[in-house]
Amino acid sequence: MSLHAFSSKLAKIALVSLFVLPVMSVVAEAKEPEVHIGDNKIKLEVASTHEQIQRGLMYRTSLPENNGMVFLFRPTQGVRFWMAHCFISLDMMMIKDGKIVKIFENVPPCKAASEGECPTYPPAGESPIEASEVVEVNAGYSKRHGIKEGDTVKFLLKEYSSAKAKNE
Repeated sequence: MSLHAFSSKLAKIALVSLFVLPVMSVVAEAKEPEVHIGDNKIKLEVASTHEQIQRGLMYRTSLPENNGMVFLFRPTQGVRFWMAHCFISLDMMMIKDGKIVKIFENVPPCKAASEGECPTYPPAGESPIEASEVVEVNAGYSKRHGIKEGDTVKFLLKEYSSAKAKNE
């Protein structure tokens, strides 16, 4: 490669770096995902892969009051949750078509000796609940903030979606 060709290539790399690197830092600084339910804004961690959904909030010893986790199910499917390896009590909001279809309030950690003995939500014997999202928050959050079944839910996951798409 000639010196001129090398210099030209180096200049192109430098030019690309000037435009690409600032964009990458904007993605990293993007607002974190959140959900709006009425006047309530909850900052969310997102669980969308099989592994993330399986782990959920296991092993957590605390969760800030206005924070939670959203589990994304694409396409919508029948879901059933449990509290194996969870150390904190939670409220679970099952959501479909932008509405809360079911809330399980004050769900306690499972203290059973084996995971198979942990209760599920909805309970075994009942049909799974069709949901596109499930939001978990601290136990009692729904009641403290006046959230009820039928409430409209608005997710702000745009930044997460575009960052995820770039990583796939």
